[in-house]
Amino acid sequence: MRILKIIVACLVLADVGYFLWARGAGKPPEAAPPAPPVATLKLASESRQTIRIAAAQAVAGESGGAENPRAESGAASHTNIQRCISVGPFRDVSEAAHVAATLRGGGYDPRQRVAEGEVWAGLWVYLALPASPAERGQMLAKLKGGGIEDALEMPGPNDGSVVSLGLYGEPARAKTRVAQAQALGFNPVVADRKRTGNVYWIDIDLKPTDGMLDPADLQVETGRIVRLEVKGCPAPGAPSGPPDSPSGAP
Repeated sequence: MRILKIIVACLVLADVGYFLWARGAGKPPEAAPPAPPVATLKLASESRQTIRIAAAQAVAGESGGAENPRAESGAASHTNIQRCISVGPFRDVSEAAHVAATLRGGGYDPRQRVAEGEVWAGLWVYLALPASPAERGQMLAKLKGGGIEDALEMPGPNDGSVVSLGLYGEPARAKTRVAQAQALGFNPVVADRKRTGNVYWIDIDLKPTDGMLDPADLQVETGRIVRLEVKGCPAPGAPSGPPDSPSGAP
């Protein structure tokens, strides 16, 4: 009987021990979370100094030290590249010669060539022509009576006829003719006029340190519109014509 009581007591103790182990009593205590770092103030000058140091280290790492033969040779080859540009188109030889003299005075060696192309001829002022022959006659009579004696019926830009009031190379003269026609009750049109034929280009080699030329600096006459362009020279052996990559200026 006593042995039976001992066995029962051992079983009870075993059950209690298993229950405590299953509930986590046997697990080791978890470590406390680390304390957050204490925030410290940092001066703006210190931050800028850190950035400058990091940037200097990065540049030094890329260049490989104080000397970098590859970078020096690359810079030298870049500055020694020759660039040929063409300036134009010019309507006649006198305009091309004037610009060539200007470029020659700047230390360049201009080379003139002739090409087939389209060149700006001026600002064209014209009026739409009425459909009725009687109205056309009245329009021409009114224009001539108002002082526009060079009014002339001629083919227009859209396969129709117009009354031309003049072609002008200077914007001031074109504006004067527009105002004159408006005073007579008309509303003229102003458009660019171009012609096709032989045009003149000037080729020059830029100096290694030169930037691209500004066409506005090569205007033939003050106040006169010359729509010059600056482009790359045509490749050797290429057909003579307008080169590519324009950089125009009114």
